[in-house]
Amino acid sequence: MVVDDHEVVRRGVAEVIDRTEGLSVVGEAATVAEALRRLPLVAPQVLLVDLQLPDGTGLDVIAAANKLTDCRSVVLTSFEDPDALRAAGAAGARAFLLKTVRGDDIAEAVRAVAAGRSLMTRASIGQSEHDPTEKLTPSERRVLELIGDGLSNREIGETLGVAEKTVKNHVTGLLAKMSLQRRTQAAAWVAGHRGGGWRPRSETGKEHL
Repeated sequence: MVVDDHEVVRRGVAEVIDRTEGLSVVGEAATVAEALRRLPLVAPQVLLVDLQLPDGTGLDVIAAANKLTDCRSVVLTSFEDPDALRAAGAAGARAFLLKTVRGDDIAEAVRAVAAGRSLMTRASIGQSEHDPTEKLTPSERRVLELIGDGLSNREIGETLGVAEKTVKNHVTGLLAKMSLQRRTQAAAWVAGHRGGGWRPRSETGKEHL
C-alpha cells in the first residue's frame, strides 16, 4: 500500500511496484485518515509511506500498520533528517528511503521487507544495544503501555486513579528519556515492540503513581 499526498509521486511509485515481478499495489491513500480507513480493508504485507502528510504524520500510519498481522513499513521521504530517521526506526519502520532513489531500489527494498528483512541498522537510527525504556520509572513504563493501548491522558488517569496532570508529567518524562518528540511515536514504539515480547517491568502488577 502506498501512502503519499502527492498524486504524481504516489502514482509513480505504484507503477514501479506494479511492474515489478511478484509485487502489486493493493491500495493507495493521500492522507492519514484515508490510510487508516483502507489499511484494515486491503491488509498489505508492506506499507510504503511518506512521513509528512496533510493531516498528520506517517508515524501514525505506521502505528496502525503495526497492529495488523504481518504488515511491515517502509518510509519514503524527501527529507534526509536524522531525527526523522530515528523516529521512523523507533516507530518500527523496516527501511528508510529518500525519494531520490531509483525505482529499482524502491522495489528491492519492498521485496526485502516483505521477506522479513530490516534495512534499518542500529547505527543508522541511533539506537544503542540497550532498551530505550531502561531509564523509565515503573510508573512511566505503565503509562507507556497504556499509551500503546490507545488511551488518552484522561483515560490513563482514570485507569490508574491519578490526576490527568500527573499523567501528563509522566508522558513528558518518558518521551524525553526515550528521545521521542511526540506521543504518537511512543504509541508506535510500543506497537512495534510488543511482538518482541516487550512488557512494562512490574513485580507486583500494581504501580504507585
